[in-house]
Amino acid sequence: MSDTIVKVHIDILTLFPRMFEGPLDEGMVKRARDRGVVSITVHNIRDYAHDKHFTVDDRSYGGGRGMILKVEPLCRAIEDVKSKVKQDSFVVLLSPQGRPLSMDLALELSKKQNLIFICGHYEGVDERVRENLVHDEISIGDYILSGGELPAMVVIDVMVRFLMLDKEVVEKDSYASGILEYPQYTRPSTYHGWEVPPVLLSGDHSEIVRWRSGQAMRRTYERRPDIRIKKVEEHGADIRR
Repeated sequence: MSDTIVKVHIDILTLFPRMFEGPLDEGMVKRARDRGVVSITVHNIRDYAHDKHFTVDDRSYGGGRGMILKVEPLCRAIEDVKSKVKQDSFVVLLSPQGRPLSMDLALELSKKQNLIFICGHYEGVDERVRENLVHDEISIGDYILSGGELPAMVVIDVMVRFLMLDKEVVEKDSYASGILEYPQYTRPSTYHGWEVPPVLLSGDHSEIVRWRSGQAMRRTYERRPDIRIKKVEEHGADIRR
């Protein structure tokens, strides 16, 4: 665990609060919550709708398909959360139009003391939410999900790794170093005729390091030529090994 424990509080605004009951109560996120490294509160956006039908969406001005999340309940929710936590809470909208999630972006978020995540739904949110209430928009990929709940879980999971693990461990993860991780094996050394590469059983540490470096670079070239390929080329390792 890192030497300095950073306390981060996250408020999640969603139409489906029960979606978070499992993911936030298991694994590393649960350990982080139990240790006080991170605290998370989930809010139902419908609680901030003041009509008898708890309406949170409406048709788009000018026409168009689908419904849009209304500005009023979202504004009330954000104002309520800020009044109970801190007015300087950093507000993030999970949206396919946002900045792509990366290790650097997750590290940036993990340094915030108070965060509010808005889980978008339907065809989006009233643009006045973006213009006046949101500090940043984040996307987890170039595809469309039914809502921002799963992206919020992904962002939180990546953030928690920074808060819970040593910097050295995180930096060795795939993508953090700019290349994918090398293949790994464990016992038994032979199974169904599938063999562990002999170099890993050789006991020659320097040769193992060279093999792993070459394999990592080869994987990056083959599977993800788009991620920081210049850094791979700068290593100058033989990817044919």
